[in-house]
Amino acid sequence: MSWAGPEDIFLSTSLASYLDKKLLVLLRDGRKLLGVLRSFDQFANVVLEGACERVIVGDLYSDIPLGLYVIRGENVVLIGELDLEREEIPAHMVCVSVAEIRRAQKAERDATDLKGSMRKRMEFLDLD
Repeated sequence: MSWAGPEDIFLSTSLASYLDKKLLVLLRDGRKLLGVLRSFDQFANVVLEGACERVIVGDLYSDIPLGLYVIRGENVVLIGELDLEREEIPAHMVCVSVAEIRRAQKAERDATDLKGSMRKRMEFLDLD
């Protein structure tokens, strides 16, 4: 038999208010998931229905469908309710296909890798 401390009760009641609502869940690895909260437990493990991963690269974005998704509580950084009355995406953002967003992610990664390798090559100059 386990005992629920006051902090466990607070966590449970605060997540309970989000049941059956559309949420944004920010994960430790930086991913952003959207979906309807269907279940949770005392460890903040959550189940999202109709989940999708929102990938944003510059002014491009894509929602990649995931379906029913279980998220381990230790990976959750932030959970917030989405306001269904407001437009979720700023007007300047452009929705693209999954293939296009993957190409944009790869180009962004390649540019970051190139910048890092150029910095390493230039370290010998000691510009400080």
